[in-house]
Amino acid sequence: MEEKGAENGVAAMAAIWQGVDPAAYLQNTYTPPLADLERKDNLLPWVLACLHRAFTEGDVSGELLVDIGSGPTLYQVMSGCEVFNKVLLTDFLEVNRKELRSWLQDKGGCSMDWTPYLQHVCKLEGRQPSAWTEKAAKLRQVIMDIVHVDVHRPQPLALDVLPAAGADCLVSCYCLESASPDLAAFTRALGHIGRLLRPGGHLLLIGTLGMSYFSPGVKIPTVPVNEAKVCASLKESGYTLIRLEVYTLPEYMKVSHHDASGIFFVKAIKE
Repeated sequence: MEEKGAENGVAAMAAIWQGVDPAAYLQNTYTPPLADLERKDNLLPWVLACLHRAFTEGDVSGELLVDIGSGPTLYQVMSGCEVFNKVLLTDFLEVNRKELRSWLQDKGGCSMDWTPYLQHVCKLEGRQPSAWTEKAAKLRQVIMDIVHVDVHRPQPLALDVLPAAGADCLVSCYCLESASPDLAAFTRALGHIGRLLRPGGHLLLIGTLGMSYFSPGVKIPTVPVNEAKVCASLKESGYTLIRLEVYTLPEYMKVSHHDASGIFFVKAIKE
């Protein structure tokens, strides 16, 4: 009975997500005033700096980087594309995968101009913002595919997608707490995606703190985790925590379409 209830909860979450419009989500979340790369106290510069540092410290390396639950966004792999020869993007929703393919094919029809993000990451890397065209070309070069993922399945990806050894690194941003009906499902999902990662591989995880809902066009219930719950879930799922950082949302970012108090960044290693 308990297992059936868990399945029903996951199915209900999947049904809610079908109503999300990627264009509206991108406009509301990744453009000013909410997302402002020029403000030092804004969330997005903090997130990009965390990712840049994690990918350039020297211990995160290998051949294959997998982004779990990419959504319709690309910022999360803009630093990683300089470290890994192959990048795999994944999402549960076909509309999000279609949005990513539009950017990858570079034939127009993309809902988001990622140029400011590419320029910002270039500056983090010590390059001129004008180098964004080179970074965009590099990103398109290393993206090997855009595929379906279901973090609530014990095998989240199709069996033939990854090499037998697994991925060298996983990155996942705002996925697990937003796709899970409760903390138990969040923890199980962490374990499921861990099966895609080779022993000794790294997990870079970004998520919300204290958020019970957000509304990217439709109201989506989320798991309101805190730092202690994240750490406990990581340990239970076979990861060793390297670093956890927290960003506290300033008042101007506490808007009506979510109730998050902050954001966490985790760097962990698979045992």
